[in-house]
Amino acid sequence: MIYEMTVQVRVSDMQKGQLWYETLLNRTPDFIPHEGFAEWELIPGCWLQVAEGTPTLNSGPIRLGVEDISRERERLSSLLGIKHFDIHEREEVPVKWATFQDPWGNGIGLFQYQSKTEMQERIRFILGKK
Repeated sequence: MIYEMTVQVRVSDMQKGQLWYETLLNRTPDFIPHEGFAEWELIPGCWLQVAEGTPTLNSGPIRLGVEDISRERERLSSLLGIKHFDIHEREEVPVKWATFQDPWGNGIGLFQYQSKTEMQERIRFILGKK
């Protein structure tokens, strides 16, 4: 039985990396067990680890669900200097999505459910409020 998961990205400069991910995630880490390592619990049981080390180029993308992908694109552009990235959608796909890279080459993506009802149902399910 799988009950939890972690995903790790590596950054060559931990101080800059932690600050970049704090800005991306809009909060400080939940756990810093030692120097060169920080973790955020994104949703219950799902952790993002940022570790100092040699980045693996073209890894990911790690896709993060957001309520408003256009608003997030503007926020990230303003705060992190991420150049404009395209938001994609297809009629047969229930989400809009976009992909960009962090300064170390790790792939990051965002997605937004087309249906607000479906998004709210997913949030309730994930939080155990079926």
